[in-house]
Amino acid sequence: MATVHLRIGDLVWGKLGRYPPWPGKVVSPPKDLKKPRGKKCHFVKFFGTEDHAWIKVEQLKPYHAHKEEMIKINKGKRFQQAVDAVEDFLKKAKGKEQVMEGSLNMDYGYCFHHSLLVLSHMCVMHGFQTRGYDPHFHHFLLSQSEKFLFCDIDSFFVIVQDTGSTSIQAADSTAINGSITPTDKRIGFLGLGLMGSGIVSNLLKMGHVVTVWNRTAEKCDLFIQEGARLGRTPAEVASTCDITFSCVSDPKAARDLVLGPSGVLQGIRPGKCYVEMSTVDPETITELSQVITSRGGRFLEAPVAGSQQLSNDGMLVILAAGDRTVYEDCSSCFQAMGKTSFFLGEAGNAARMMLIVNMVQGSFMATIAEGLTLAQATGQSQQTFLDILCQGQMASTFVDQKCQNILQGNFKPDYYLKHIQKDLRLAISMGDMANHPTPMAAAANEVYKRAKALDQSDNDISAVYRAYIH
Repeated sequence: MATVHLRIGDLVWGKLGRYPPWPGKVVSPPKDLKKPRGKKCHFVKFFGTEDHAWIKVEQLKPYHAHKEEMIKINKGKRFQQAVDAVEDFLKKAKGKEQVMEGSLNMDYGYCFHHSLLVLSHMCVMHGFQTRGYDPHFHHFLLSQSEKFLFCDIDSFFVIVQDTGSTSIQAADSTAINGSITPTDKRIGFLGLGLMGSGIVSNLLKMGHVVTVWNRTAEKCDLFIQEGARLGRTPAEVASTCDITFSCVSDPKAARDLVLGPSGVLQGIRPGKCYVEMSTVDPETITELSQVITSRGGRFLEAPVAGSQQLSNDGMLVILAAGDRTVYEDCSSCFQAMGKTSFFLGEAGNAARMMLIVNMVQGSFMATIAEGLTLAQATGQSQQTFLDILCQGQMASTFVDQKCQNILQGNFKPDYYLKHIQKDLRLAISMGDMANHPTPMAAAANEVYKRAKALDQSDNDISAVYRAYIH
């Protein structure tokens, strides 16, 4: 069997020992079950049985692409029941296309519920809805439960009727669609940092033709070895590619990339597409959109919610706004790099939503660090504090990983502390312009500023812990 690139949630045919290929789903393994050494494999839960196992990649095939073939060669009642179970699963997944209002368990605990209400109000202030609490923003937050929230939810497909200028649509991942068919458009990518590197790697793995550029040219070498082409300047990349993505550190870097010497703008021609994936303020997005479209180009913003690990795993959440046709042209790219994508309407809306989401993440991380240090200061076990959190309503991968890293003194960056502080600063400024209070974010911002003063800028956001112990 040919090697395939798979992710958690993908449906597959897996062959285990002497048994015929059986339908299954790639899932996360139990924490106490380690991956076999020296083997490239995925953990698969088989339909119609209680069986699950590590399966070598060469023994796996995408479900949809090989369905007819497998049904022809495999017979038997149990096999048919397993196939029926897959089809039932797909029907239920597709059923999530309807608006999911009032269907989720709301028992997340006071802190999370209160945060949702506050954030919903911020969305009102920034034009994401016409009145009241927005259940679709609520669902977006839930979709990132693997990142930092307190609940689990299956990947879903939400379609919301337009209300004013904003529509929200979540694009499905490969779990339902099967293997990705890469676009025939030439893709350019500028910026190979923590996030950009994982994104480009997944684009290449899924068969896209990619030209890369980075300010530090040596970072391009690995991707050239993987099949990418090298662009000498941002202008050259934009002129030779149909769709050019960029992912850089802050508003100044984003502007310089477009407006600076040999910048993107010099390579823009009518029909060329530019996708800004950096987390920046709405004003920067408006400026970039205007200059790109003034040259006949097409513009989309698409910042991503996630971390280096989620970027590497192709499990980012993409927030897009701007030219809807560019969003559609980027479909295979977004499937390669993320588990879900949202279209939020006019340019600037994705920047606003991204800052709100990162404001919550940054504030939450600072609160966790504060709790750990208060436990220590009052003679309580920090490990016991973590164990209690992970057994309660706030249990999440984010809490577990960040706290374990803190207790181990491991602050290798998964998301730079300096970047979350930048996002908090921009969110606070956005609140000021909307005349909306952000006292929680303001307090957290001061803690991150202290951490930066302690030379923690290039460490992970969990290094905010050190602001409390120095």
